[in-house]
Amino acid sequence: MRLHQRSLLRAIATGIVTCMVFGATACFGHGSADDQPTSSSSTTAQTSPITVVASVNQWGSLAEQIGGTHVKVTSILGSTSVDAHDFDPKTADIAILQKAQVVVSNGAGYDTWATKNLTKGSVSVSAAQMVGAMEGDNPHLWFSNDARNAMAKELADTYSRIMPARKKYFADRLSAWNKRESKVEKAMKSFSNKHKGATYAATEAVAYYLMSDMGFDDKTPEGYAQSAASDGEPAPADLQAFQELLEKHQVDLLVNNVQEASDATNLLTGTAQKSDVPVFDVTEQMPADQSNLTSWILSLVTSLTEMMTTNGAEDDSSENETASPGESSDSASPSEDATEEPQPDPGK
Repeated sequence: MRLHQRSLLRAIATGIVTCMVFGATACFGHGSADDQPTSSSSTTAQTSPITVVASVNQWGSLAEQIGGTHVKVTSILGSTSVDAHDFDPKTADIAILQKAQVVVSNGAGYDTWATKNLTKGSVSVSAAQMVGAMEGDNPHLWFSNDARNAMAKELADTYSRIMPARKKYFADRLSAWNKRESKVEKAMKSFSNKHKGATYAATEAVAYYLMSDMGFDDKTPEGYAQSAASDGEPAPADLQAFQELLEKHQVDLLVNNVQEASDATNLLTGTAQKSDVPVFDVTEQMPADQSNLTSWILSLVTSLTEMMTTNGAEDDSSENETASPGESSDSASPSEDATEEPQPDPGK
């Protein structure tokens, strides 16, 4: 018993000496390993591309524009032949979403199936949250200048938090994107200045934000617009009022969402064609022949500009009268969108 006590005393004494030599912190644990700098942070920094999953290809395209070579983007819905409002994801789609580091969604009730399948470890980037849109608002936010700009910045910030070593790379990508986006907005401003009072009606409010940003006034009959927004059949009186609007040339053009075709929309597009009212077809998802969201929006702006000019709706302002034959237009052409991308990191 005494031997055991003497051994214990020697052990305690040895411990005290050790503490005096190496410092009290090492013995009594003031400052755990979690509180101390470690060399493991450099070895765990992500070097592989960030896994990004977008609910729809228009936002997926933007995610890729900002992320470049340091992201791997998958878009769940990317076909213009699919009705996005009725889309039902497969089990495989949900599995892809749940493996994402970043989930890019539209929100505002457009893609609830994506936002309700987020995992704890994924980061959500939602267009609706960026601009304060709620369910019941027009959800086609990719056509909005404000939403595109807010999403581009949020994506760059999100990528930089996940991969801080590439923060400058993402900032450069965002800067290049901003320059291309500014061409789109300049073309819209030019159109608005030259076509004051331009009007339209729509079979479905898919391009509402685009038309608003370009200065168009929406003349769609209210009763018809309400039924279309609620996915209901328009009342005969509302449909007749819409037809009369077209027959009497009370709008400059008809906007038609080809992904939401029905007997009513077919009747309206037919009436417009017979009445020589231009029909501007648009899709919700980005078409396969478009390389990215920015070029797609610019092509729509260019098409609308050409359509209005061809239709004789050009505003004969003094600016147009004084322009010399060789002077270039303020509006950007689709080819201008081919701004050189930032070069990949030299070390890659």
